[in-house]
Amino acid sequence: MYVVCKEHVELAIDKFVDEFEDAPDIVNLDDAQFSDWERPIKCCMNCEVEAQFLVV
Repeated sequence: MYVVCKEHVELAIDKFVDEFEDAPDIVNLDDAQFSDWERPIKCCMNCEVEAQFLVV
C-alpha cells in the first residue's frame, strides 16, 4: 500500500506491480473515509507534498 501525492502516483503503481504482480486499485483520499485508519498527511515517497491517493 502506498499513500502518495499526484506526482508520485505512477511510481507507486510501478512499485505495486513489481511487488505484487497485479494491478492496484487507486483511491482518491478526498473521496474516501476509513473508520479504523487515519489518513497520512504527507506522501510516502519522501516528498513534502500532501498525500492525495491510496494505491492498494
